[in-house]
Amino acid sequence: MDFNIVRFNNKLHKDQVIELWTNVFGYESARNDPRLAIEKKEAVSDGLFFVAESAVHGVVGTVMCGYDGHRGWVYSLAVTPDLQSQGIGKKLMIHAEHALKNSGCIKINLQILEDNEKVQMFYRSLGYTTEKRISMGKEIPENM
Repeated sequence: MDFNIVRFNNKLHKDQVIELWTNVFGYESARNDPRLAIEKKEAVSDGLFFVAESAVHGVVGTVMCGYDGHRGWVYSLAVTPDLQSQGIGKKLMIHAEHALKNSGCIKINLQILEDNEKVQMFYRSLGYTTEKRISMGKEIPENM
């Protein structure tokens, strides 16, 4: 399948990204609302949010990254379910890695659900390894 990876454009891509993320991730928490995530990412304006675009299908994949000056993070890698296993996710990750590397990043982190074996195998195929860490978080409701 032919597609291009471009920076996210709120006017062109927002509705398609919301639909893709809702379909792929099935959000259950207010903090993960796609509209809120896009709004917060756009406010940062760091150019680290990309979409895979097909002339035929529109947005077929996404990857959102972050870099804090020490570590890079990958969030919201998603590919339209019917188009998975065609190299879209891999090319999005390679694009994200290059963008983070060009920002000065020395290490990339990501989080996935422990029981999602398919996604673990995907990231392992790209050279990612499981690290002995405990992921902790704290919600800040007033910012949602």
